[in-house]
Amino acid sequence: MTDPDAPAGHALADKLNHLFETVIPAGRGPYNTEEVAREISAGGVPISGSYIWLLRRGQRDNPTLRHVEGIAKFFGVPAAYFFDDQVAEDVDAQLGLLVALRDTQVQRVALRAAGLSARSLRSITEVIERVRELEGLPPDAPQTDDGPTPVRMN
Repeated sequence: MTDPDAPAGHALADKLNHLFETVIPAGRGPYNTEEVAREISAGGVPISGSYIWLLRRGQRDNPTLRHVEGIAKFFGVPAAYFFDDQVAEDVDAQLGLLVALRDTQVQRVALRAAGLSARSLRSITEVIERVRELEGLPPDAPQTDDGPTPVRMN
């Protein structure tokens, strides 16, 4: 996701921008920095839209823990998302699933599969994996029986 040799501020900016591009409320476009700042500030953590903009540009790279926690809470991710690459990778995989579920065709497939037996679901999964392979797409990440932990969308 991020260049391991990039300065820390750029990694923070990349992750923050990724959240802005991925966590989009239903029925509208992405959040803007001013509305994110208003919501975070309303939650008790004063922050300005211009400061968030500077973080997104990599021009500020050392936010306070309260700011990081406020931003993380707004986007529904753990604060560790910004500092721990494994946490970021896990969260980004979950966000990818949410993005896929915005596609109405994917929703149709998922809804039609609801209620099928475990055996039937395994068969459908095998077919989907084979089609992904034929189309040159990467295989899905392995999952536990519990499935992925969902990321909350505001």
